[in-house]
Amino acid sequence: MHAFEQLTSRFDLFLKRLHHKHGDSQRGIMLFDDSSTEKRIQTLAREFKYTGHTWGKTSNYAEVPVFLDSKASRLIQLADLVAYALFRFHEHGDDSFYNVIRHRFDTEGGVEHGLYVRT
Repeated sequence: MHAFEQLTSRFDLFLKRLHHKHGDSQRGIMLFDDSSTEKRIQTLAREFKYTGHTWGKTSNYAEVPVFLDSKASRLIQLADLVAYALFRFHEHGDDSFYNVIRHRFDTEGGVEHGLYVRT
């Protein structure tokens, strides 16, 4: 739940900043690899929209989270590569893949919002 709450709230805030700073009123969609947790994640997404989470309610999603087979989706495969780069960097100190993506996470005013590492 903690990881999903972080991911959901950070993406929602990114979309809010786009709207407030640039007038860009996009809606977001979250794609996940097929999982046995699909029902629970979709329930949490609805709760975050209507009831709220630790930092408020989400308001910028076009749809409930969508689950896809990673073998059939290049976007899910890309997410797997990002996850692998982060894993290698944080678990093994190998920054060879991380260096390719390190400056691509959402940042504003020198504060990195798009990457959260729980210690």
